[in-house]
Amino acid sequence: MSQPLPEGNVSHGIPAANQYDAADEDYVRYWDGRDYEHGAETIAVKRLLGTMSCAHAADVGGGFGRLSLLLEEYADEVTLLDPSQKQLDAATHHLKGHPRIRPRLMRSGALGLPDSSVDLLTMIRVMHHLPDPQPTLREISRVLRPGGTAIIEVANLTHAVNKVRYLVRFQRLPRDPVDIRSADKRKDGSIPFVNHHPDTVTSQFAAVGLAVERKLSVSNLRSARLKRALPARAVLAAERTLQAPLASLDFGPSLFFLLRKSS
Repeated sequence: MSQPLPEGNVSHGIPAANQYDAADEDYVRYWDGRDYEHGAETIAVKRLLGTMSCAHAADVGGGFGRLSLLLEEYADEVTLLDPSQKQLDAATHHLKGHPRIRPRLMRSGALGLPDSSVDLLTMIRVMHHLPDPQPTLREISRVLRPGGTAIIEVANLTHAVNKVRYLVRFQRLPRDPVDIRSADKRKDGSIPFVNHHPDTVTSQFAAVGLAVERKLSVSNLRSARLKRALPARAVLAAERTLQAPLASLDFGPSLFFLLRKSS
């Protein structure tokens, strides 16, 4: 779970760059060798949704549709929303044979869906690009029907390794988002990459009418050394066991929140 030390607080704002359309960006290939991470996230989504069944699900920032295929098991139709045309082009290939999943371009943070039109919404591996997630969270609340369900993944500022790092430096964990990009990345104007404090995002959820019903700690065993030493099946079996009990400790680098839209 090694991660770079935080470089300091970031100002709020919506990311201006969309590097996923860059010629040298290949997000599909990024997932090569990340079977553990994909498996851990699949376990979390399935655990949170249980036996849910609904009419319309939306996968916000779903890229090439990696997890849209999973949502198809729970919804009659799935709308895959992403701001990158390159990702949606990849989704057309990846989702071939799945006509119930419809890719759709998302512009300027607006989801472009009618009010109260979505029963289930997921947003996974997106919050770390949002120093100020409030505009996006308001959009999520708008499109969810009253009583609707959302699963939002958050890059966790308070994960176990960070707790130790801040402790040995005699520093408190900040409540504001922390940008973990290198100085060179910031100078180049790359898309933000921030970690969020779970207490802060819980308050942000509440401000738009989304109540936390459950939380899971995910990717608790994210370690290249561990993945080399043990079979993937064994690591994922341990991950499955740990996600619920470690949630109260905010242990892992990724937190999955199950949210309910107020009626």
